[in-house]
Amino acid sequence: MRPLDFLSSIKIKLGAVIVAAVGVTIVVVALGVRAGFNLAACGIVAGAVALLMVQLLARGMTSPLREMADAASGMARGDYERRVTATSRDEVGELARAFNSMASELAEVDRLRRDLVANVSHELRTPISALQAVLENLVDGVEPPDPAALKTMLVQVERLGRLVTQLLDLSRLESGAVPLQLAPFKVGRLLDQAVRESTLHSQTTRQPIEISVVVEPPDLEVDGDAERVHQVVTNLLDNAVRHSPSGGRVLVKASAESAGIRFEVIDEGPGITPEEAHRVFERFYRTDSARSGSDGGTGLGLAIARWIVELHGGSIRAEQAAPSGCRMVFELPLRAA
Repeated sequence: MRPLDFLSSIKIKLGAVIVAAVGVTIVVVALGVRAGFNLAACGIVAGAVALLMVQLLARGMTSPLREMADAASGMARGDYERRVTATSRDEVGELARAFNSMASELAEVDRLRRDLVANVSHELRTPISALQAVLENLVDGVEPPDPAALKTMLVQVERLGRLVTQLLDLSRLESGAVPLQLAPFKVGRLLDQAVRESTLHSQTTRQPIEISVVVEPPDLEVDGDAERVHQVVTNLLDNAVRHSPSGGRVLVKASAESAGIRFEVIDEGPGITPEEAHRVFERFYRTDSARSGSDGGTGLGLAIARWIVELHGGSIRAEQAAPSGCRMVFELPLRAA
């Protein structure tokens, strides 16, 4: 705690320093004269004492600024863990608290950047390694260029394409470079199209998953970007199908509520714990890394879904379904923001 931290304004602090300096000068001069010392000597001593007091008091006022200068130099070198003491209640204290907040945000951005580089490198390395292995076998004559080998290569190329597309989508959404094309659209028609695409995909990759659609009322309509909402539903369906057991069922629901439209995608998979429910929308976060990686998930679908929903002024969350499985819920206003 610095001497003047209890004062709430830098102006009041400066006034207090001036008053203290003048008061000390008067007291020292008066005491010196009463003790019989020369007036000039008393003035010199009083000035020195006043300057010492000003130095002590002003140091407490300016030390946060010096700390911020040192911390800023550290940040320029990549050290985002530096913080400044923010105990005063004046404008400098507010600046120090804002500086600490900025430093925390920069540290988080730097962590996300490093995680992004590491995760993208990992995601790219897996399909590239698989492609390289197959191509080397083909070139060396270990395997003939049969349909099975070509299909394996195609799957890995498609995985690379999905990753690049999702990274571009996420970058554009985060930067606000993707304006929404708002227009009324039929919810049932959009969900039916998304289900047809997911059903076709599941039939080519594994045992088909039964997907059903419920829309209440059947002619439900919402104002939004149909293409982007379709992207949200498709991402949620892909996750639901990927985590459902073979021959399982997925339910897609849409219903009208007083504040807007509620969408639900419910699967019969292992579900999600409450501790993980708020993290599944982070980039590259997975509740089951091994299985998601082997099934071709990139860990970006839910992050993209969250950005799209929030651009519409809505919200999205993950819940545990009863008796088992996961329920992904997102809500859109009747009129997009």
